[in-house]
Amino acid sequence: MIEWLNTAAFTLLGAPTTWAELLGFATGIVTVWLVVRQHPVNWPVGVANVLLLMAVFWQVGLYADAGLQIVYVALGLYGWWQWLYGGADRGRLDVRGTRPREWVGLAVAGVLLTAGGYVFLDRLTDSTVPLADASTTALSLLATYGQSRKLVESWWFWIAADIVYVPLYGYKGLWLTAVLYVVFLGLCVLGLRAWRRDLLA
Repeated sequence: MIEWLNTAAFTLLGAPTTWAELLGFATGIVTVWLVVRQHPVNWPVGVANVLLLMAVFWQVGLYADAGLQIVYVALGLYGWWQWLYGGADRGRLDVRGTRPREWVGLAVAGVLLTAGGYVFLDRLTDSTVPLADASTTALSLLATYGQSRKLVESWWFWIAADIVYVPLYGYKGLWLTAVLYVVFLGLCVLGLRAWRRDLLA
């Protein structure tokens, strides 16, 4: 199965696009669309998505992104449970703003994750983009955690990460994934607007 996923489905802009990247593209769009609509099924679809992308990223040497997918599986299961039972009286979770103490925790975690990821990738791997890989990994983790708690500002972390991801994936020849992250960027803007409306309702 892994071997088939890593075979080329077609060629895009001179670079082979694997079945894993193609299926990751499709499940990624479905996942983010479901998050925008606050549908809890986004979490299991998202787990399938990150497992596909793990194979893609490992193959091209984006090791932090590949490792990040393992964490996403755990966060996906956590987020699924939170969305179903993490609200008041073990009910559905509601959208809310990020509290000051949470901002401090997210900022500290972001700096530590970026710095630690950069040092690891720069010194212990053959990564050609250690800072970009580490910073997008940190932003993505913060965004996923924020979405698992339905923090409206989590969309800003995704928007920042996607702005870096698009040229990064293009540089690595992952053109379909770069296009996917352009779509993600648009969906994130829609998600931010939708969640804000829900927060203010």
